[in-house]
Amino acid sequence: MAINVDTVYKTVLLILNKEQRGYITPNQFNKIATQVQLETFEKYFEDLNQQLRLPENDSEYGNRIKNVDDEISIFKNITSLSPNWLVGTNEFSEPIAVHRIGTVIYKDEQELQRVDRNDWLNINMSKLTRPSEDYPIYIYEDNKIIIQPSSLVREDPLNPGTIFDEFSVSYVRKPLDVVWDYIVLGNGGYSFNDPSNVGSLSQDFEIDATEQTSVIIDILMYSGVVIRDPQIVQAAAQQSQLEEQNSKS
Repeated sequence: MAINVDTVYKTVLLILNKEQRGYITPNQFNKIATQVQLETFEKYFEDLNQQLRLPENDSEYGNRIKNVDDEISIFKNITSLSPNWLVGTNEFSEPIAVHRIGTVIYKDEQELQRVDRNDWLNINMSKLTRPSEDYPIYIYEDNKIIIQPSSLVREDPLNPGTIFDEFSVSYVRKPLDVVWDYIVLGNGGYSFNDPSNVGSLSQDFEIDATEQTSVIIDILMYSGVVIRDPQIVQAAAQQSQLEEQNSKS
């Protein structure tokens, strides 16, 4: 379940206005909210890496590895590489939405081993280790996936310029930018443009709803910088640290 952008923005404004601290515009909020969501999203991978080093908890709802993976799962995708083939080569440009590559797959059944450039050269030096259809490899450089053996990348003779759809890649995409879209009222105020309205550009947070409290706190911290109120920054930072400690205790 996502976090409602309108709820977060109005909560932030309520807290700021209650203390007469200042005001942030919708455009300022959108930039701050997008940054906070991205920071939270990146933290999922740090948390997952940390939890993988700890003894596993097998309880149904307390398994932290499973819980973090669930938070990432909404951003997981798998797509064909065929439309991204660089004609005349054994290279594929990565799909635009890719943030982190997972697995490159051949014919939906064979996982390609990822190697770096040095290993790539060493593997090809020996006939015994040279990549084959049973042991394909790839390197990932300059936003390109390069396959070996190159003979696996087969052009469709009936459709020149296209290849057989035999490669796919699993990946994690970045969250969409947060947008609190609005309509300007006659008095100069703003009215939320609900996503259900035709032409609305509003976009909720895509991270899990359990993050709502920490998202609001982090937005308040950045808002304090924008309105130049160190007390807001300090209070939000302290609360953020407390939330972080509680989550790891």
